Amino acid sequence: MTILLTILGVALFAVGLLISIAWHELGHLSTAKLFGIRVPQYMVGFGPTIWSRQKGETEYGIKAIPAGGYIRMIGMFPPGDDGRIEARSTSPFRGMIEDARSAAFEELRPGDENRLFYTRKPWKRVIVMFAGPFMNLVLAVAIFLGVAMTFGMQTQTTEVAGVQKCVIEQSEKRDTCAKGDPVSPGYAAGLKEGDKIVAFNGERVHDWPTLSDRIRATVGPASLTVVRDGEEVVLHPTLIENTVVKKDADGEVVPEDYVKAGYLGFASRTEITPLTLGQSVDRMGDMIESGVDSIVALPSKIPDLWNAAFGDGERKSDSPVGVIGAARISGEVMNLDIPTQNIVASFLMLLATFNLSLFLFNMLPLLPLDGGHIAGALWESVRRTVAKVFRRPDPGPFDVAKLMPVAYVVAGIFICFTLLVLVADIVNPVKIT
Repeated sequence: MTILLTILGVALFAVGLLISIAWHELGHLSTAKLFGIRVPQYMVGFGPTIWSRQKGETEYGIKAIPAGGYIRMIGMFPPGDDGRIEARSTSPFRGMIEDARSAAFEELRPGDENRLFYTRKPWKRVIVMFAGPFMNLVLAVAIFLGVAMTFGMQTQTTEVAGVQKCVIEQSEKRDTCAKGDPVSPGYAAGLKEGDKIVAFNGERVHDWPTLSDRIRATVGPASLTVVRDGEEVVLHPTLIENTVVKKDADGEVVPEDYVKAGYLGFASRTEITPLTLGQSVDRMGDMIESGVDSIVALPSKIPDLWNAAFGDGERKSDSPVGVIGAARISGEVMNLDIPTQNIVASFLMLLATFNLSLFLFNMLPLLPLDGGHIAGALWESVRRTVAKVFRRPDPGPFDVAKLMPVAYVVAGIFICFTLLVLVADIVNPVKIT
């Protein structure tokens, strides 16, 4: 049964992946056709074509490897300075430029002269290239808001789920008390599982972030008001300083980072509650911010990835995950001993996170990503605007093809990073808890 559920989870993720890719490319396709650009191909996947159908001037198809997709637009790059589309050079870098330029015109037909991508105004090209990632953002937001407002999100409460009997520095990563560990303030004061904390030092508290902040800011005697069996009981713990996990400005835990703070010694109960639209938007904003931070931090993750893949290093929970790793997690989700609606919500959140990652990654201003083409179009707009203001000759289209050597280097780095993540996902995968 476990194997069947795992296969089901992987299969569902593969379907979700194909839908996400097709949705992305649909953004490019629809806007390109809107602006009169001829699109000979719309393909989901890479490698050999397993199905295709010609409709109008566009061939629609699915390829064997569901690891991406593309649309082929005519005239992605302008002709060279001499006006020629094809040329030959002994320089390998020049050859890359010429090959890219030639490929952009290889399916040129009579009458296509006014349907080339590069002839469109920069703002139209920006829209075409932005439309793909934007579709992934729309899908991510729609899934996230749908799950958050209907099913709900896991939220910590002020109810006590368990009381720690002794004081253990959280950096030690152990749960069992050892000889010599001091008694925790909460246990000594008589705090019990099921107590609901409603006030701290005489001030009412209604949510976990507020309570947590007040506990962390207190070392010494304190008063704790709890509701127990329907009645309020006042406890008098003496909080001590302990090494605890650090929290960022948004109250989120910072993995593997610790600080000294006040300590009571209990675990708060978590429950799943639907969020309002405002709360959902705030959570989505935090999710996007976290995604941006993760993209920025990718280079710093490489040493740990390498050690996890080829050494005996631990695979951290915030380690980058590829398609194989995400599919594996999807399979694990299907085997969790939780209600079916929780499994569905977890799977949908995984798909939302994947689509958000697609948006953020594609917006990097580097060729061959969509963000690189957007940056080229914006630079062309700036050049032409400056020339117009200072009454200089129009510099013409910005030749993005001249950046193809850089694009090949960037693509090579991405491929190497993808292979490293792939190996790590196979030999030392991230596991859900």
